[in-house]
Amino acid sequence: MLLGIDGAGKTTTADALVAAARESGRSAIVLRNRSGRRWLARVSARCRLQLPVRWADRVETGVRTANVAVSRVRAGRREGLVVIDRHLVCQLVLRQGRGLPPGRVLPWLAARSIRPYAVVVLDIPAQIAQQRILRRGEDHESLDYLRTARTAYLELARAEGWSVVDATATTEVLVARIAEAVDL
Repeated sequence: MLLGIDGAGKTTTADALVAAARESGRSAIVLRNRSGRRWLARVSARCRLQLPVRWADRVETGVRTANVAVSRVRAGRREGLVVIDRHLVCQLVLRQGRGLPPGRVLPWLAARSIRPYAVVVLDIPAQIAQQRILRRGEDHESLDYLRTARTAYLELARAEGWSVVDATATTEVLVARIAEAVDL
């Protein structure tokens, strides 16, 4: 499972991990657990609506929870490498960055649904992540939010014993570091 702040390279790295596994003859798949944030932002902008933060969080949490449930079922039916791009933990980090409480159900569900997976946090300085996000041109995140989210991911990694990999390297180096960290 790959976690990390926006701009850390989760999607690119997940695709590269799967490509490397397939090149070596292994079966591999990427399962993405998006929250629908970009879609919700586009729809809100088009309708000239400003959803309250709590309502946006409820929609995003519902979408991400549904995606995680589907991914768990799909992962359980697969042989070979399954790379999971994002998880419910990401929603907890979003809540923290938005100043919202974690709630009771989401932390419990996140902890229960993450258990069988090797977790890797892609770590990158907030400034570099923001540059990547701006270059991508699909959304934007404030530097303060990225710093807060990075701190939250690193604290979770320390507390849970997850691997942390420097995501400033090239994709090839990053794939090798992850393979070494989780013994692929």
